Amino acid sequence: MAYEPTATDQQTLLDFFLGMDNPHGFRAEFIEGEIVVSPPTDGDHEDYLSTLVRQLIRSSATEMDVSGNKGLVLPSGGRCTRNHVIPDATVAPRRLRRFRGAEPWMPPDGIALVAEVTGTKPKNRIAERHCYARGALPLYLLVDRETSMVTLFSEPEGDDYRESHSVAFGKPLPLPAPFSFTLETGDFL
Repeated sequence: MAYEPTATDQQTLLDFFLGMDNPHGFRAEFIEGEIVVSPPTDGDHEDYLSTLVRQLIRSSATEMDVSGNKGLVLPSGGRCTRNHVIPDATVAPRRLRRFRGAEPWMPPDGIALVAEVTGTKPKNRIAERHCYARGALPLYLLVDRETSMVTLFSEPEGDDYRESHSVAFGKPLPLPAPFSFTLETGDFL
């Protein structure tokens, strides 16, 4: 018989998570009731992320701020229980100044897009997608190095996104407002 944690167990686990002292350079996330600890990323990961962030800042129709590794607290419930996630990039319109004065773990209000670049160790991307949708994050961009694909998830509803659009590296990917530009993925090749 599988063990199902009680609400008290979940709170204890969350309290433990929030009090963790991670090894230097590691990051921890609390996703669907599990603590996930990730090692520092490799250089290719950072190159992909830099390529993405450069385009988001230079080409967006709306001036954007980008925060790397910003802790977000997403609503629990459904497929997400007590979720604390850290996207590779969290993007918000500059005029909102969402990151100034923000706590280490902030709510997702005003965030326009979160982005993830897959690493060398597999993570539960489906769980993260469900959590981002539950948090009503309007756009979730996944750069998948393993499949050489970029996927944009949009129109969050409940625990998932109603729309997704994928392209192979090298193909353009249109981004809707407030970005309103075409992401060039050729630099990912």
